[in-house]
Amino acid sequence: MLKNFNTLMAAVIAATFAFGALATPASADAMDDWKHEVMKSVAKNQKYPRAALAREIEGTAKVRLVIAADGTITAHEVLEETGESVLDREIPKLVERLNPLPALPEGTPEMSLVLPLTWALR
Repeated sequence: MLKNFNTLMAAVIAATFAFGALATPASADAMDDWKHEVMKSVAKNQKYPRAALAREIEGTAKVRLVIAADGTITAHEVLEETGESVLDREIPKLVERLNPLPALPEGTPEMSLVLPLTWALR
């Protein structure tokens, strides 16, 4: 079940990545490579809380991350909560596990992105 969750997460992230570069964007290929690395990091680090699994709780959320050139997450803001406290408490823990992300492509000093998160059982 956890493998299906990670596969689902990668697909959801790939389909819904929303970026807002705060400076001149890097090449498209470099940015695509960076997005792929971020997706892998999220899939690796997102956990499904045991209490949520036991109670079969699902949910989606959106979190805005501000990322420095070296990949450090300098700020985050939950834009949409899941509405399920057990999942919402997992969001800041995930941000902490993700920090730092891979360094941004050369020429991108800072970036803001909206990261969609989904906890879904299969």
